[in-house]
Amino acid sequence: MDLVIEDGSRVSVVYFLMSEENVRKQIKLPWVSFDSDAPSLAPRGAFLKSNPHPRAYGNFARLLGRYVRDEKIIPLAEAVRRLTSLPAETLRLDRRGALKPGYFADVVVFDPARIQDHATFDKPHQYSTGVVHVFVNGRQVLKNGEHTGAKPGRVVRGPGSKGGSTRASRAGAEMGE
Repeated sequence: MDLVIEDGSRVSVVYFLMSEENVRKQIKLPWVSFDSDAPSLAPRGAFLKSNPHPRAYGNFARLLGRYVRDEKIIPLAEAVRRLTSLPAETLRLDRRGALKPGYFADVVVFDPARIQDHATFDKPHQYSTGVVHVFVNGRQVLKNGEHTGAKPGRVVRGPGSKGGSTRASRAGAEMGE
């Protein structure tokens, strides 16, 4: 309770519950999609007061670098599908997860030979490397590894959200909201 009072009720913990062997088994399962429950953080300012799980900076790079490229647990194309279209389909996200006409243009361009996570439990505030360009809703937010200053992101709601349904999200998108 002392920590909760000192920190203003936001105490984070890291649990060591998964073994590498179990992670590798889960990656091999064809219905498992990949995500992260960690927030997006910058390695400066107030964020440095926290000690997040390394996945906040390296979850996807670890999958693509270590488990796909280095250990060859699943092929690269399958990993990309399970990072994009599989979760979008599972969550029934309207016009997301694939490169198709009329879909939102969320694109990550990475170098499969260079993608690598660097965050550790001792030093979690380290960006991954190998991501070259990122486009969110068709606007470039990362160019040659550097942030452009653009912030075109928006809330994505699925059919189970309190704030609306897939149909409502589609109507808002069509109106340019």
